[in-house]
Amino acid sequence: MKANITLKLDRDLLRKAKILAVEKDTSVSALVTEQLEKAVRDREGYEQAKKRALARLERGYNLGYKPPSSRDEFYER
Repeated sequence: MKANITLKLDRDLLRKAKILAVEKDTSVSALVTEQLEKAVRDREGYEQAKKRALARLERGYNLGYKPPSSRDEFYER
């Protein structure tokens, strides 16, 4: 379902947007839609990556560290 919105743009910006739309053989509305869709996709991708990274940190990493069994072993060179 599509809905209409009203935007207030600077006249010069609107003129340049119309020129860009003509160059791309599209409409200003399609240009705005394309940019908003890209912004939403980028945001969703960021959120997913953030969740994956936090989940990895929660699980932790096994680096194979084994604490020394004694103080002497700790200071052994």
